[in-house]
Amino acid sequence: MTLLDPKGQIGIENKNLILTATWLMLIVVIPVILMTLWFAWKYRASNKSARYEPNWSHSTAIEVVVWLVPIIIIAILARITWVSTHELDPYKPLESDVKPITVEVVALNYKWLFIYPEQGIASINELAVPVDVPVNFKITSESIMNSFFIPQLGSQVYSMAGMETKLHLIANHVGAYDGISANYSGGGFSGMRFKTLAMTDGDFQQWVTKVRESKKVLDKNAYASLVPMSENAPVTYYSSVDANMFQSIVHAPMASGMAQQHEGHENHGAMDMKGADMKMEMKMDTKGAGTDAATAPAAAANVQGQSMTMAMDAGAHAMHAGTAAHAHKE
Repeated sequence: MTLLDPKGQIGIENKNLILTATWLMLIVVIPVILMTLWFAWKYRASNKSARYEPNWSHSTAIEVVVWLVPIIIIAILARITWVSTHELDPYKPLESDVKPITVEVVALNYKWLFIYPEQGIASINELAVPVDVPVNFKITSESIMNSFFIPQLGSQVYSMAGMETKLHLIANHVGAYDGISANYSGGGFSGMRFKTLAMTDGDFQQWVTKVRESKKVLDKNAYASLVPMSENAPVTYYSSVDANMFQSIVHAPMASGMAQQHEGHENHGAMDMKGADMKMEMKMDTKGAGTDAATAPAAAANVQGQSMTMAMDAGAHAMHAGTAAHAHKE
């Protein structure tokens, strides 16, 4: 029921959309339920006065109602869907005279990491935001796909490894609101929750000061210790964060893939060179064998074929090296 008790602008608009769609659908549902009960009562076996028409097959009035009413409702819902899809686009910044704050969100297994790049701090499983200030969320995942969702503030957005998604929310009331992952991601999914603390601006500055008093620093080593799976992780504060930490997390899968591709090219090149050496030895053996007149043409053809194979392998090796260099440069 938290969706029906919104505490932010986007949450309120989502609630209105849900209620509007529900009421429009009830225009059909309620009359159908009432008529079902009425027909069952009127045409019961004991009611001998009810009209009995076994050959009835068509009614223009009924056809008009059962087709026209749903068409009108669907047309209204279609327009609402079109308008609300653009107005509630999670990537669309909120209109406000107040400067927004940025929070970078990383879905870990099974916990949430919140990075405040402007304040230079970070926290685990606790999100603090000032009231009436738009919040620009940048969201990604360390590995498994999750869904970032604060029901009382508004829309949910998926977090995916190697990608950055966005969400814009605002809290208009002071309070503590539950945040969850709305996408099943494994055994610790049920405990992947966090608190969203909507504070006055003064209280938010005090919270930032409290976080900066922590002795923990979020560097590459500290982040590496967060990657292993853990359930019901406690709230943790980090007084400082490495610059570009979030972007390095976003690009980590790509960097890992490029490294594996480069290693594959190097291994393939080593195998090509080893094969070329073996073919060179075979060529030398053929020349030193002193073949007789009967076997000389076959030996010559064999040497020529080996030479062509070596040339093709050398060309392929050059192409692999060029591809690896190009990928490394990009």
